[in-house]
Amino acid sequence: MEKLINVSKLTKSYGKNVVLKDISFSVDSGHIIGLLGPNGSGKTTLIKILVGLIKDYEGIVRIANEEIGPATKSLVAFLPDRSYIPDWMTPLDAIAYMSDFYKDFDRQKAERMISDFDLNPKQRFKTLSKGQQEKLSLILVMCRQAQLYILDEPLGGVDPAARENILRLIKDNYANGSAVLLSTHLINDVEDVFDHVLMISGGRLVVDSFVEDVRKGGKTVEQVFKEVFSHAW
Repeated sequence: MEKLINVSKLTKSYGKNVVLKDISFSVDSGHIIGLLGPNGSGKTTLIKILVGLIKDYEGIVRIANEEIGPATKSLVAFLPDRSYIPDWMTPLDAIAYMSDFYKDFDRQKAERMISDFDLNPKQRFKTLSKGQQEKLSLILVMCRQAQLYILDEPLGGVDPAARENILRLIKDNYANGSAVLLSTHLINDVEDVFDHVLMISGGRLVVDSFVEDVRKGGKTVEQVFKEVFSHAW
């Protein structure tokens, strides 16, 4: 199976503060990968490197065998941990914007999903509930025909019912042959959707495993996480 992400000896420092330390891993296409770790572990820095927001690092980072840069921006659909939709936009405004900005955006699919998730297409973003805002933000990302979807805390601040719907949206709507890299703290709620998990502690990659291999040891992903990061509490 083609390796979609290849990272080799990645190190990133801010002055004397080393945030990522000699990280190496590869990710297959066709999988949902959990990126796990406590606050300050280096997850956000890794994500920013993958999406091209941080460029000054040591090591090799490639997506679909391309170095991070203009070529990879068209391959990656990114959902940041903070809303990127202006308060004044309605779902229809946001769909029109995405259609103009991304050639791979499926406008008909987005309009259909807005209806499926009972979102008012003419309601301003700032008046939507937290769960509705999360759904709209995710719909706009998942309706791109990307090779890699990077989702930074897509479940933050929403109730359990909304989480279930959002996870179903993720599972059902990423393109064939692509991959999803999902950063989250809500491991118990989402570990059943993961094929592969990466755990970062203190800037180092401490777990790089398929979920089925984790469970062969008689443990859940959450149990392994708690053992690895017991010091963080």
